[in-house]
Amino acid sequence: MTPAKLVFKNIVRRRGRFVFTLLGIVIGMASFVTFVALGGSLTAQIKKESAALGANLVVTPKGSCAFEQVSILTGEQLPTTITAEEVAAIRAIPGMTAIPFLAERSAIQNRPVSVLGVPTEESLPFKGWRVSAGRYFSSPDEHGALLGSVVAGQFALQPGGEVTIRGTRLPVLGVLEETGGKDDLTVFLSLPVAQRLYDQQDRVSYVAVRVDDLEEVDAYALKIKDVVSLGVVSDKQMLASVLSIVGTVSVTLQLIAAVAVLAAAFGIVNTMMTATYERKREIGILQAMGATRGTIFRLFLLESGIYGLLGGIGGAALGLVASMLATPLISQNGASSFVKGAQGGIDPLMLAGAVLFSTLIAMLSGLYPAWRASRLSPVEAISYE
Repeated sequence: MTPAKLVFKNIVRRRGRFVFTLLGIVIGMASFVTFVALGGSLTAQIKKESAALGANLVVTPKGSCAFEQVSILTGEQLPTTITAEEVAAIRAIPGMTAIPFLAERSAIQNRPVSVLGVPTEESLPFKGWRVSAGRYFSSPDEHGALLGSVVAGQFALQPGGEVTIRGTRLPVLGVLEETGGKDDLTVFLSLPVAQRLYDQQDRVSYVAVRVDDLEEVDAYALKIKDVVSLGVVSDKQMLASVLSIVGTVSVTLQLIAAVAVLAAAFGIVNTMMTATYERKREIGILQAMGATRGTIFRLFLLESGIYGLLGGIGGAALGLVASMLATPLISQNGASSFVKGAQGGIDPLMLAGAVLFSTLIAMLSGLYPAWRASRLSPVEAISYE
């Protein structure tokens, strides 16, 4: 009998033990793969949203924290305290373009949606939007709505239809081409209309600023702070701040998954130690037939590695499916809605790494049992009943 056949025979000898040990590895690795996949997708989408914002600087309400910066990228409702006078003072600074936005929330068919009031003429070139159906706003205060592609699809809305925002019916003017970001999930109104509907006359949530000279971003930030008492953050600072929050959450989730992997590793140790005691006579026979301690050590280590390999493959597949199923659910939460645009971001290297990691963990877990098995003396092993 070849070593491979012997290892396979020993693995399936106790089918119940084999299945439950394997399930422990599969579940542990599936948890790990799920959290790593979601974390990677989340990070990629945050960077995409930051780039799509189109701003080098963002002016936020005074005293705003990292949560407001996250909300800007996710399209969540924000405090509306920046006045028209402050916006005018910012726009008066030469060498930059400043676009004010009003970020609010509403509901369509009892499902929450983001609403963004925009200065219509300036936002189109600033954001680089394209209209796939219908038309864009024809005047700065036109009474109507422009829909993101996902919102239009979810609620079966097309140009010529109507959408109700804050109890007011608005005609659907057009639908934007898919951007792959939060704009797909947003209802856009002209800024004056949004301010009237939400009773925020002459106030906005934040101001996106694009500077002419990227080398002078910090200087422009100081100029803005000189004319208004508001928060100013660069796109790089905002990205770093949001990524630090997401990174902390991702590490926490991965540590939780690591506990499951560790529990599975101890399951392998227990299984292999039990196998060592149960197969003492078999080990003695192998030694009597000329098997060296190194051969026995390798047989037991190979058996552990197969547990890890099979568990890693199963865990990677299950984790991949779990991350795809979890994405639409967690994207309903404002803090994690970035994931929506990164559902297809599966890294094959990450999956291969998970299988390799599982195999290595299993082999490390099998080192001590394999060593114990190889140290048995032929007389002790053969005489075992």
